[in-house]
Amino acid sequence: MSSIKDFILLIPCYNNFDGLVKSVNSVHYPLDKFEILIVDDGSEISITIENLKINNSELNIQLIRLEKNQGIVTALNTGLKAIKNRTDYKYIARLDAGDTCHPERFTKQVQFLDINPDVFLLGTWCRFENPITKKGYDYITKTKHKEIIKQMHYKCSFIHPTVMFRKKVLETIGDYPTDYQHAEDYSYFWSIMKIYKTAILPQKLVSIELSGSAVSSVNYRRQIGSRKKIAQKYGTIQRFKFLGILILLIKLLIPKSIIQCIKQLN
Repeated sequence: MSSIKDFILLIPCYNNFDGLVKSVNSVHYPLDKFEILIVDDGSEISITIENLKINNSELNIQLIRLEKNQGIVTALNTGLKAIKNRTDYKYIARLDAGDTCHPERFTKQVQFLDINPDVFLLGTWCRFENPITKKGYDYITKTKHKEIIKQMHYKCSFIHPTVMFRKKVLETIGDYPTDYQHAEDYSYFWSIMKIYKTAILPQKLVSIELSGSAVSSVNYRRQIGSRKKIAQKYGTIQRFKFLGILILLIKLLIPKSIIQCIKQLN
């Protein structure tokens, strides 16, 4: 039996213990072929493997605890540093506490990457949904690399908790950037696309927890500002670059709550 794992699933968590349990319990894959790495970003109530109410006690779960809350970028980079020099896995997958996976998510992503060695970053479609009201919207994007590049000028094609990427990406690109506040994933994905081929599975394989308090209005404006800088830096097709910056400027004039309401009407 091979000792090489198919993937390590990186989950950062801060003060969302119940959401973390729900996320871990949604993962389905052969137990000897993956590992879960949780980075507790200084939660007020310390997370331990013993107090996680996991359905399957045989899950291979590793836990890193930061002594104080330092933000998701530090939590993610702490996790990446912990696995960077390991040679016992092929892919890195992502999930956020509170989000859940379709039972076939990881099987489909691993199979796709195995038979498409030229693809280095793979996302999926997903659904944003309020866990109480069940109201939400589907997030549908382009699926082929050339079309994804065009779309990324004005819309992030990759939703962070849906992605899986090759270990080579970590070796080449390194950590998540720290200079694009609340848009580190958007910058990271652009960096990958500059070097490697990407793809998105046209199936909704992840459910993203949607709540009114998820993004404050202050963070939303900072995120838009960061995305504008990213579009200016990475944009390669002039007309799409112009369109992307124009859309971001318009979004600055519209409250986040209104944008979410519009999305849920579609």
